[in-house]
Amino acid sequence: MTALAVLRLPAYRSRLIRRCGHSLLLQPPTWRYPILSLGSTLFGIVLNFGVLNLFMSMIDKSNTLGSAQGRVWLQEVRRRRMLLATLRGFTLAPLVSPLGIGVAVVLANLETLTWGELFPYVLLSAVILFLLGWACDHVAGPPPRARGALVARPSLMPLAAFSLMLLALVMLVFALATVLSLRLPQAVVIGVPLGAWIWLAWQCRGISYAGVGPAMVMLARRLPEVLGGIGNEVVALGSGAYLGYLSVALLDPAQLGGVASLLVALGNWLPAVVLLLIVILAQVGVNPIISVTFLTSMVAQVGLESVSLPLLAAAMLSGWSLTMVSSPFTAAMMIMSRFTGMTAGQIGLRWNGVFLATSLMMAAVLFRLAS
Repeated sequence: MTALAVLRLPAYRSRLIRRCGHSLLLQPPTWRYPILSLGSTLFGIVLNFGVLNLFMSMIDKSNTLGSAQGRVWLQEVRRRRMLLATLRGFTLAPLVSPLGIGVAVVLANLETLTWGELFPYVLLSAVILFLLGWACDHVAGPPPRARGALVARPSLMPLAAFSLMLLALVMLVFALATVLSLRLPQAVVIGVPLGAWIWLAWQCRGISYAGVGPAMVMLARRLPEVLGGIGNEVVALGSGAYLGYLSVALLDPAQLGGVASLLVALGNWLPAVVLLLIVILAQVGVNPIISVTFLTSMVAQVGLESVSLPLLAAAMLSGWSLTMVSSPFTAAMMIMSRFTGMTAGQIGLRWNGVFLATSLMMAAVLFRLAS
């Protein structure tokens, strides 16, 4: 969490990110959902929860009454659709990003599992959730009207350039993991701050010493402010992970044997059951970092020969993703509530109820079939 926060320094100074935001928000209605959703996924890898504040501010500025030709209902519908596209896209980041908190928890506890084994499963899960979200947006939106004149679409080249930059950052992390023989979460802690410093140096390259000196000065001045702003999140996530791990460590062998028997008895149903369990527990305040840490620690200790480990991990991360669009106790929903003026429960049930129910049914069926 702290390593990813360092990326906010160069990101908020970046002209490229401002150009990306402008391009994303001015897309025609047909393509607004997929491009906003994928954009918030990419930005979420870099900015984490900061992407929600950034995108929602941009949406409010761009979605004026004038742009809706004075129709208040259209302005509200556009706002809801764009906010949901941003939220659903952001929740895909824990699935597809090797830099995410969820991947770090899963790989840290399941030491025999590698990112290469996990990636095909989580990528397919993310694609399915993205398509379901797009379908729900299309059904919920007003019918498209014929236009007399074609409106020029903004160029997506800034987004392509940003994607290449993200790819370079991810490759840096993987290179460090390979060269230094580190597990992926350890390489993230080293590689992401290093990548942020290189990005800052590139932005300051015209000042002096190829930007190296100014980048160091800027990091020294601004880092305490950035890290001070994420103290609550670090404490909550850290204590949640510790609580999940400790709860397994304190179980006596008799209890552990009983849980192991239950897990084995579930057999091919285990991935689907685990996904539903994570989502249900999140609705009553059990953060996914607690439930996923508990489950992965338990699986690591008892060993499950009959269950595919990558499939089980993908089910956990899919459940984690769905909690972020439904649970009133997640940071993402709290940020959404602050921006919309609605309660987190209303957003999760009224705005996202159909998407959540469809996703849960589809995910449970697909994970059962894959098992």
